[in-house]
Amino acid sequence: MTKAISVMELKTLLDTESINLIDVREKDEFATGHVPGAVNLPLSELGNRSTELTTDKPYYIICQAGGRSAQVCAFLDSMGYDTTNVIDGTGAWTEELEK
Repeated sequence: MTKAISVMELKTLLDTESINLIDVREKDEFATGHVPGAVNLPLSELGNRSTELTTDKPYYIICQAGGRSAQVCAFLDSMGYDTTNVIDGTGAWTEELEK
């Protein structure tokens, strides 16, 4: 079962520790604004790029509203990755987005 956190919980984590935050939105969506510190790994490229991730690190996965990130978490979890879905996504982020 995939772990999940809210954007409020994510904000607390980002304020207190260094985490691996992966934004799975497409490049054009990511470019319009993303949670500070997020790395873009679009869902459409995940099949070819999942080897860029390692199974010895936890990853927090975010998209716009939580749907795509849930799909990515399920896929990566099945391959042995440690993932947590940010359930309400970038759309619920109340702080300034990075561009």
